[in-house]
Amino acid sequence: MSHSLPADAAIAFQGHRGAYSHLACQKVFPDHAVQPCTSFIDAMRAVENGMAARAMIPLENSTAGRVEEIYRLIPELKLHLVGEHFEPVDHCLMARPGTRIDDLKTVASHPQALAQCARHIESLGLNAEAMLDTAGAALAVSEGTDPTRGAIASRLAAELYGLEILDDQFQDVKGNTTRFIILSGTEILPEFRADQAYITSIVFRVRNIPAALYKALGGFATNGVNMVKLESYILGSSLSASQFHVDIEGHVDQRPLQLALEELQFFAEDLRILGTYEAHPFRASRQFRD
Repeated sequence: MSHSLPADAAIAFQGHRGAYSHLACQKVFPDHAVQPCTSFIDAMRAVENGMAARAMIPLENSTAGRVEEIYRLIPELKLHLVGEHFEPVDHCLMARPGTRIDDLKTVASHPQALAQCARHIESLGLNAEAMLDTAGAALAVSEGTDPTRGAIASRLAAELYGLEILDDQFQDVKGNTTRFIILSGTEILPEFRADQAYITSIVFRVRNIPAALYKALGGFATNGVNMVKLESYILGSSLSASQFHVDIEGHVDQRPLQLALEELQFFAEDLRILGTYEAHPFRASRQFRD
């Protein structure tokens, strides 16, 4: 995927250097510079405005579930989903050099990381402090002088900020994995190959008629198309309008998927194909659960 980008192309992500999104960027785009951003929307806007070539955005985690903010942001932006990456997450408990676990009273990290380590945090009797990102928490600990504060972040963050790792497997569940999506300002449709698995992502709203969702999704079953994810969320301040994000196995050039989408259009409003992209090999391991 990285070979199609200019040598000077940058990859935007949310957080400080050393964040798990930074790790994902290194795995997928090892030869490209990264562009840390304060928020998810800033990272996505950087691509939309041409300041970055791609954005690496976490969408869901096998332990803590979906990052709901992303599902709400995607339909608001004119971006295309061009790839996915599954990154194993090994949370490290870290502190300033010379600190012992018994010295800690507070541990800081992103809310998702805190949720993924909740049992270990409770077992140590630590106070959890939520911050904007894991690497930012590590940076704050490294710049502070409080010997009772630690952070949960990646091994890369510990290396970048000179912290000592006290536990390199601090997550509650082994096999903890985050799915990232890769966003582009331009559509990139891979050529269909029979030996390659694909995912197509769409968003839509259903018409306000009885059994609309049931009817809308029926076309996938009748055409033998497998849905691997269905997410719903309320639009705006209204409690009556729902939007749906669907991930489907298949390529938009395959006739069964085309027929299913045609049926969907009878019952859906604002149907938008976010992108078709190669399925990550991690899916074949069946370790990830929606």
